[in-house]
Amino acid sequence: MSSSFFIKTKGNPKTTKKGKETAAVKRKADGDSGGQSKIRAKKPSKKYSEEISSESEAESPAVSKKRQASEEIEFEETPQEKKLRLAKFYLEQLKEEEEKKAEDEAFETDLIAGRLQEEVLEQKGKLQRPIAKDLIPPDTSEIRVLRGHKLPITCLVITPDDRCIFSAAKDCSIIKWDIESGKKLHTIHGGRKGTEDRHVGHTAHILCMTISSDGKYLGTGDMNKLIMIWEAETCKHLYKFTGHKGPVSGLSFRKGTHDLYSASHDRSIKVWNVDENAYVETLFGHQDAITGLDSLSRERCVTAGGRDGTVRVWKIAEESQLVFHGHEGSIDCVQLINEEHMITGADDGSVSLWSVNKKKPLGTVKQAHGCHGDSGLEQPHWVASVAALQNSDTVASGSHNSQVNVWKCGQNYRGLQLLFSVPVSGFINSLKFSSTGQFLVAGVGQEHRLGRWWRLKEAKNGIYIIPLKRKPSNAEEAKQTK
Repeated sequence: MSSSFFIKTKGNPKTTKKGKETAAVKRKADGDSGGQSKIRAKKPSKKYSEEISSESEAESPAVSKKRQASEEIEFEETPQEKKLRLAKFYLEQLKEEEEKKAEDEAFETDLIAGRLQEEVLEQKGKLQRPIAKDLIPPDTSEIRVLRGHKLPITCLVITPDDRCIFSAAKDCSIIKWDIESGKKLHTIHGGRKGTEDRHVGHTAHILCMTISSDGKYLGTGDMNKLIMIWEAETCKHLYKFTGHKGPVSGLSFRKGTHDLYSASHDRSIKVWNVDENAYVETLFGHQDAITGLDSLSRERCVTAGGRDGTVRVWKIAEESQLVFHGHEGSIDCVQLINEEHMITGADDGSVSLWSVNKKKPLGTVKQAHGCHGDSGLEQPHWVASVAALQNSDTVASGSHNSQVNVWKCGQNYRGLQLLFSVPVSGFINSLKFSSTGQFLVAGVGQEHRLGRWWRLKEAKNGIYIIPLKRKPSNAEEAKQTK
């Protein structure tokens, strides 16, 4: 492409002497070729009328001829030809870029295919990521303790971004913690009994807590039959739901929505729409006080029926329920691992794995936390809490034997194998895995969350953050040896 430039003029173009000579030379040079060249020489485009060059007078005849030839190429390029040339240039650039990205695209395709396969398995409730094999016990010095509640911790949740913890206790208070610094971000103080009308917050023991999957709403339930909804970011009180006739013992937001499921000692399940601040419906079926509830993405929830010895899966849209039997004692806690499998704990000391397609447990560990009492009168330690790292093979259970047990689920969730125990003194009233699986949080108290059957004076009421360490990879091991 020539580096010369052109000046456009309107009307009849003024042509210099040099320009006229150039046109004459061109007509003479193209005389024998005829046709198109002659026509173009006689009727030049009005778009280009005059060329000005600061070195035109000093140029030699050879350079002048070369310049004239270049000018003719430029002069004769039509708009359509220019578009074609630019299009070819653009296509060549694209081709080069595509060739450079070929390997990356192949990798991304495999990655996308893997993700899609995981999503399909997750929706079917069959996804089981193998994480347990890489976990190793943490050092006791690495466990952090957050203290702020005056009475035993009863429940806790971790925000979806794994940055904050909300905890509640028998002192009726709610505390928001920053995980990285361990500092309190906000405290909602509890009120005294009889001040319900003027106090913003709970005035009775808080038994359960949940947070929406987008981190917008926090829900809490207490012994006073009340459900309170808070703005998770600011801890501002939004709504109060009433309707249960007994203590509210379980809460869970349906994943991806603001539909709230609640369970109570009145043996009922209620459905609420938090966006609309509205009650939806009530479901009945349990024969005793409900002690736990959980849900994921599907329009269903699972509940533990306490002393009625059943676990139930509630299909909300169909208004039907599936009933599962298996424990000999009271089933006190339940947690979904994925859409098809769950884990439960009971006061007979057993931990069980279930499939929603089987009426009996897939696997059970009896006396999972050992026994206590005099010789011949031993009683198993009650399993007070269970937790599951979603869509993985890792679960945890807590009791009051001064240990949190971390378990590996067998293939297809058939059987449990103890990985390791973490020393934590007190009643493990609540357990939650972080969404990334980097740590496990335990809510600990001197008493059981549902009563005062025992009191462990040596225990401390607090939140224990337990890191989940991984075995170093082969590359890391090689690096360390060097």
